[in-house]
Amino acid sequence: MNSDASRAYAWSLPNLLTYARIAAVPVVVACLLGEGHGWRWLALALYIAAALTDYVDGYLARAWGQQSPLGRMLDPIADKLLVASCLLAFAATGMLEGISFWAAIVILCREILVSGLREFLAELRVSVPVTRLAKWKTFAQLLTVGFLVAGPAGDVVLPFTTDLGHLLLWLSALLTLYTGYDYFRAGLKSVLEDKS
Repeated sequence: MNSDASRAYAWSLPNLLTYARIAAVPVVVACLLGEGHGWRWLALALYIAAALTDYVDGYLARAWGQQSPLGRMLDPIADKLLVASCLLAFAATGMLEGISFWAAIVILCREILVSGLREFLAELRVSVPVTRLAKWKTFAQLLTVGFLVAGPAGDVVLPFTTDLGHLLLWLSALLTLYTGYDYFRAGLKSVLEDKS
């Protein structure tokens, strides 16, 4: 892709949706730190809108032939920022304690480790494609955080919303751990094969 096309795609609708998802992160966190159910519902509405752009931006980029290196770089970063920031907000407000806190730590550590591995592999010009299971991992994380964002406000409408969020958090952590192992295995295999 030439530089003119890359600059044009920087302002394409799929990339604008990704930018919007990133911009929504501090707003969602601010709402989570607010007191009262009203802030929770506002956080949930913004979170759902942001999470939906994860599907829409990729679909539009493929459908309109507007896939770009910038979009491929920013899309997973936007997902990680949204999930990680919400998990940190839950920890700050005391919503994640005990065993649930450790599930969040597993998710955060895996994402940081895999991002570091991706950067290392990029320097070696080794590409490890995203698997279907990794895409399901992202969906599971987004769904889990959605239940936790609803939290106490959601419990009023649907009892056990928070409990379900905590259960899904551990399922997401296990899936996250497995996909992290899978990614490290594939990455190291590519490095070893490249050196042989």
